[in-house]
Amino acid sequence: MKRPRSDSRPALLFRVALILAVVGGIVLAYLFLWRKGQDPLVVYCAHDSVYAESVLRRFQEETGIPVSVKYDTEATKSLGLVELLVRETDNPRCDVFWNNELLGTMYLKEQGVLRPYTGPGFERIPAAFKDPEGYWAGFGARLRVYIVNTDELEPAQEAVEEALRGDLSRVAMAKPLYGTTLTHYCVLWDQWGEQELKAWHGDWRRRGVREVTGNAHVKNLVAQGVCVLGLTDTDDFFLAKDDGKPVAALPVRLENGMTICIPNTVCIIEGTSQPRWARELIDYLLSEELELELAHSKSRQVPLGPVDEARLPQEVRELKNWASEGAPLSPLSTVRAACLSWLKQEYLR
Repeated sequence: MKRPRSDSRPALLFRVALILAVVGGIVLAYLFLWRKGQDPLVVYCAHDSVYAESVLRRFQEETGIPVSVKYDTEATKSLGLVELLVRETDNPRCDVFWNNELLGTMYLKEQGVLRPYTGPGFERIPAAFKDPEGYWAGFGARLRVYIVNTDELEPAQEAVEEALRGDLSRVAMAKPLYGTTLTHYCVLWDQWGEQELKAWHGDWRRRGVREVTGNAHVKNLVAQGVCVLGLTDTDDFFLAKDDGKPVAALPVRLENGMTICIPNTVCIIEGTSQPRWARELIDYLLSEELELELAHSKSRQVPLGPVDEARLPQEVRELKNWASEGAPLSPLSTVRAACLSWLKQEYLR
């Protein structure tokens, strides 16, 4: 009997590996095509589409999970989708809600709209930024800031305070019915009490503060020099800065010295028709890699879970210091209902 050739074993292993690779490719292609034939994962997203669209598109490309996204408008940021989800409770159309703030998400939990999930993404988020029962988790935070036109005003706390004591016709803010400005008002309601907030709000309106449709509009007015300063978020400030506009940002600080740090939040909708895919997206959004990506994006969002600090841009490292001083937001769920009811009477009558 002839002995086998010395090179037959490597050749056999190569053929086996080739067959396995081909079979694996066929299986992956089948799974991808099978997923493509399913109803899509429906995501309602209140975060700006300019940031969220690329994230969701890459999730779809990497997983083969088809995604259909419904975005909110700048004028009704987050509130419109929150109220839509409540109306759809008995016939849910959404699987995952990516909100750009926290209080509306907590309200959805109170209304029984959410389904809990505590996967690996949830586990890496600190307790201060997630629901203890697993109904939602936060990631990629922004901060409330004063955006200052440096051609018109010195970017210093004393100069800002002086400007806010006089005529406010060149100071801009978004109407506080929606998004992070609503959260800002809820924080003030909690810090000051109802009557002091209402008095402050009335005083600002009497002194001519420019109330506009959203934070992006505030940013534009200040960047163009129409206004000397405004209340906005860090992501809008960085858009103006990257565009070469003469702007600077100072953190909005409460009387106790704390800042206002507002996370994105994500949650699964009760009644989802795609629970497995919904869990995959949740873990994707709450991952270290996604938080690092958002930190490097134009919005410079602040990671909330543990990340490799050496991989953070210097600007985001500075923001993390401000974020570490953020006032707690979780106790504000009851405040939101009362504050929003008053603001609707102010603006929607």
